[in-house]
Amino acid sequence: MLDIKLLRKDPAFYEKKLKTKDPSADLGPVLALDEKIRAMKAEVEEIKAKRNHLSQEIGEKKRKKEDTSALMAEVSGLGDKSRALDHELAKLEAEFTQKLASIPNLPMDDIKISPDPKDNVCIKTVGEKPSFSFPFKNHVELGSTLKLFDFERSAKTSGSGWSFYTGLGARLEWALLNYMLDIQQENGFKMMMPPLLVKPEIMFGSGQLPKFENQLFKLNDEHYQLYMIPTAEAALNGFHYDEILKEEELPLKYTAYTPCFRREAGAAGSQERGLIRTHQFNKVEMFAFTTPDQSERIFNEMLASAEEVLQGLGLHYRLMLLVTGDMSFAAAKTVDIEVWLPGQNRYYEVSSVSNCTDYQARRSMIRYRKKEEKPELVHTLNGSGLATSRLMVALLENNQREDGSISLPLVLHKYLNGIKEINGNTVR
Repeated sequence: MLDIKLLRKDPAFYEKKLKTKDPSADLGPVLALDEKIRAMKAEVEEIKAKRNHLSQEIGEKKRKKEDTSALMAEVSGLGDKSRALDHELAKLEAEFTQKLASIPNLPMDDIKISPDPKDNVCIKTVGEKPSFSFPFKNHVELGSTLKLFDFERSAKTSGSGWSFYTGLGARLEWALLNYMLDIQQENGFKMMMPPLLVKPEIMFGSGQLPKFENQLFKLNDEHYQLYMIPTAEAALNGFHYDEILKEEELPLKYTAYTPCFRREAGAAGSQERGLIRTHQFNKVEMFAFTTPDQSERIFNEMLASAEEVLQGLGLHYRLMLLVTGDMSFAAAKTVDIEVWLPGQNRYYEVSSVSNCTDYQARRSMIRYRKKEEKPELVHTLNGSGLATSRLMVALLENNQREDGSISLPLVLHKYLNGIKEINGNTVR
């Protein structure tokens, strides 16, 4: 959430900046409500001050045994008015919070301004696109032949947009997850195992609510109102909800494997069949709490850690600095890591590393204290380290051989009990 004090200072400047990210951004309603609330608060304070003055006057008259009925009636009327204003104020403040919470984070000053993802800036390319001397297959064909996943039966159990990993498909997925967790821990990220369902206020704190309500799966009955996490970021951000951390504790760097659940899926076309876009996928997340001075350094550390995963797997990838219009709601700066998928003939994101500055921290009331000074908001950063479904696609499609077998990167052999390739005869 943005600082309303900042928006008051120069609304025209900040609205122009916000429009580079969201063309519909309009500070008018939230600033008008802010002004109304401040005026109402001033009126309430004035009424309370007058009540206190009259109460003192009543006390003096009573000591003198003078009539106080008129003053007491006036105090009673002021009390009724004050309570009515307090009730109205509570409703206005709730509305104000919702309006302010619907405004995205401000992009950093050095981010390219454009509404079009085609203008994202390629800042690094590693490796080359593979070339094949034979008609290559996409991951759906490979997975079906090698019995790595079963989309027909997953549709039977859960509907479209879900996947069953089977045999070596499941083992390879698990190997990827363990490989990535090992790298993140070697790079100083503390391993966590968060809950997969969280409270509404935790989703609000991470920026998922209210804007993305319709993209979330939720449990809502008489006993529980919980949301299934779309990413471990939501739970990890909530780990220090409403806390004041010590400056010497920072940065705090966490990593977690979780399934992720999202409604967005399924109908993007024939190229996005199989594992490309699903309602549930696996991801290793990186998350950090930092001081403002530390956040850029930690951002680069996260990016390097995600790259290390891909370099170990020998995959061709590129880094894309996102333009203002392509960044996520809570991010001030984002770099996507995209791998080349031959079967789709295009690059796909497997990691997104973002600096959210103090945006999530203000929503979640997460602060830090320098010695005895007034608490300040932390910065939060998140990054995929990585999402496995598209990584699985990249491994299968880029490492396929003419005979239909798949060679496996050296770094995964130890996680697969020495299995070096997948073919029709591989032990399951």
